[in-house]
Amino acid sequence: MNPLDLLLVAVGGGVGAALRFLLDGLVKTRTSRSRTAGFPLGTVLINVSGSLVLGLLTGLGQAGTIPLPAVAVLGTGMMGGYTTFSTASVETVQLLRSGKPRLAVLYGLGMLVVSVGAAAFGLWIGRNS
Repeated sequence: MNPLDLLLVAVGGGVGAALRFLLDGLVKTRTSRSRTAGFPLGTVLINVSGSLVLGLLTGLGQAGTIPLPAVAVLGTGMMGGYTTFSTASVETVQLLRSGKPRLAVLYGLGMLVVSVGAAAFGLWIGRNS
């Protein structure tokens, strides 16, 4: 990887983190008074959509549809900055600590299963495009 590609991956990571911040804030604003208030819906949407997009980009790269440096910039950089396993982990612990063990398990395991499924679906689409 050349220095320009590395710089572009870093910039992509920053863009992805900013997108995550904006989307999470938007979801929190829209759900603050609903029944889902307190549930980390923004993180679910971010991680599932990011897994789908990363799978799609990877599949397209493997199929030769897009160049591998673009997969690195958009996938590793942007989607790496956009998705967040650490936030999901902290939110799972917060649900546990707030006396919601069933919701915490559903959230933690559900996020993992649905995100992996989305990534698999994205790979399938990308490879078969």
